[in-house]
Amino acid sequence: MPAVDHTTAYDWHPTPAITVVVHGLAGPQGSKTPVGWGRSRKTGRAIPLMRESSNKVKPWRDKVTDAIRQAITRGDAHPITGPVYAQITFTMPKPVNAPKRRRTYPAVSPDMDKLERSTYDAITAAKAWEDDGRVIESHTRKVYPGEHPDALTQPGAVIRLYTLTGAPS
Repeated sequence: MPAVDHTTAYDWHPTPAITVVVHGLAGPQGSKTPVGWGRSRKTGRAIPLMRESSNKVKPWRDKVTDAIRQAITRGDAHPITGPVYAQITFTMPKPVNAPKRRRTYPAVSPDMDKLERSTYDAITAAKAWEDDGRVIESHTRKVYPGEHPDALTQPGAVIRLYTLTGAPS
């Protein structure tokens, strides 16, 4: 397990408060497609109805939420109440036309911030933290299988959430 980046200005605990491995294709959250019109429950005005452009978002969020909830239920983790350092490694499927004998980089869609958004929302749904506003520092990467120490053998993610040393967690 890689150590916390010690070049940070914060004193992060060296052991993650929560560590989970989630297998599956990460779904980017953020782009929406209009699907019609509806009425606001509050004002009664007509509002546009929007749907996630990616059909991968819901299955991904469900997998992350389940993995976090299971870790908390087993006692391997507990909900975090203080500041959080989030370290996430997304293993993306390597394109079939990518070179096999040399390292390649997933500098293509989906955008990393959209992958973070869906993952953070799933962590919030699992009640691992009150809100993703708890994250004050993060390190996220996209890798292909076998091309990074944290890479999985199949698509998915390694999620580590750290708390501050001495802070209530």
